[in-house]
Amino acid sequence: MKIYFIGICGTATGNVAILTKRLGHEVMGSDSGMYEPMKGALANAGVDAREGWSPVRLDSFCPDLVVVGNAISRMNAELEFVLSCGKYEYTSLPDLIGRKLIGKRKSLTISGTHGKTTTTSLAAYLLRANGIDAGWLVGGIPANLPEGGSNLGSPDAPFVIEGDEYDSAFFDKRSKFIHYRPYVLVVNNIEFDHADIFRDIYDVKRTFTHVRRIVNPNGAIVENGDDENIASLEPTPWTRRIRVGTGRDCDVVIKDFVQSGQSSSFKLVSAGGEKAVEWPMQGEFNARNAAMAAAGVSLIMGRKLIDIDLSSLAKFTGVKRRQEVIGATKDAKVIAVEDFGHHPTAIRLTLSSLRQKYPDCLIYACFEPRSNTARTSILQSDFERSLELADRVYIGQVKANRLSAGKKFDVSAAAQRHPGKFFAFDSNGALLKSLENDVDFSRKTVCVFFSNGSFDDIHKTFAREISQR
Repeated sequence: MKIYFIGICGTATGNVAILTKRLGHEVMGSDSGMYEPMKGALANAGVDAREGWSPVRLDSFCPDLVVVGNAISRMNAELEFVLSCGKYEYTSLPDLIGRKLIGKRKSLTISGTHGKTTTTSLAAYLLRANGIDAGWLVGGIPANLPEGGSNLGSPDAPFVIEGDEYDSAFFDKRSKFIHYRPYVLVVNNIEFDHADIFRDIYDVKRTFTHVRRIVNPNGAIVENGDDENIASLEPTPWTRRIRVGTGRDCDVVIKDFVQSGQSSSFKLVSAGGEKAVEWPMQGEFNARNAAMAAAGVSLIMGRKLIDIDLSSLAKFTGVKRRQEVIGATKDAKVIAVEDFGHHPTAIRLTLSSLRQKYPDCLIYACFEPRSNTARTSILQSDFERSLELADRVYIGQVKANRLSAGKKFDVSAAAQRHPGKFFAFDSNGALLKSLENDVDFSRKTVCVFFSNGSFDDIHKTFAREISQR
């Protein structure tokens, strides 16, 4: 089969293109910009990926199927050609994943507002450690999976997939996870996010209600037992629900969490007994991610949690861009950290974790309001409350030209409400210069950069500079 990907250089799209190539399909694709690391990954996999849009090239390839990436919208030259010529079947990326990659395999779908990428990586890692040749698709770069963010695995083994609630394509506004037909569905948490497609928290809960309705009756739903929004969803008498949390009435209880320097420990208590975990990850939220992953893995394997080997977690070091140390001075007094945080809760949890990990350090938080929600004023007060946990806050450029002034994240207003602590900038370059001037290299300081985008690479520049001192 010949498959053409419009928008091939996205993290998810590129990984799926690689997997379909490994399945034996002839693959080609295009994008407006070919960037690393996906550009190199596509080349290494032998995928013909071209820069720029060319209807002539697409027509010459004569695909059996055209996959339209989530970021592609009307007026894209290749998309308009496909729609106008009527010669080629087209579909969304989630639909292709559901039909070609998952198929009849048992799907372990990891969903929730926060922690999806880490929990998906953990689930894939634990399945591998327990002797299961699982397939997976992760929306990031796991540090402990040599195959990277995607793997086919054995065709009769489970497939672990990061189940996003964002919409599928310009023509399919259903959430992506609807296409994955979960055998076991993990729901980490539910909060309001993606303000560009959801009206409010009730709209978000509606789509999670929909995905719960298609869970296999022989499977299960693993859910955060401490989350009020999850608790408010309708009953699911058609399948089991396993509640994971710190509450005593949960089916899997997380207890005795202790963070000590560069590591943490906790226990998981279930009906079969107790499992102790000590690992290099920090924060109670990561302990919860591990507990959710472990419960999901046990169910997809058809075993009790007590029978799952969790000892490999001692070597799990996470996912790139999640509290990742990217640079430090030679005396380690000043450290640069990159984090994907783009929601108030994620930022608050990360800053709390950094406070525990680096108790003697100043924390300077640099934030780029870049996601479709962060660029708006909808959650601005929540962002400010979370960022207050830092000693100094640098808020970068808001790239939101199509938003009116009243609906845009007001950087200046944030600085005015927190004089001497919050600082606003009209460019990320100006932010970098201010940070460089403010850092006292004689004092222990952690500089953390929050963005779900490139931050114009100022974090990489800063990391290189301090690494030379």
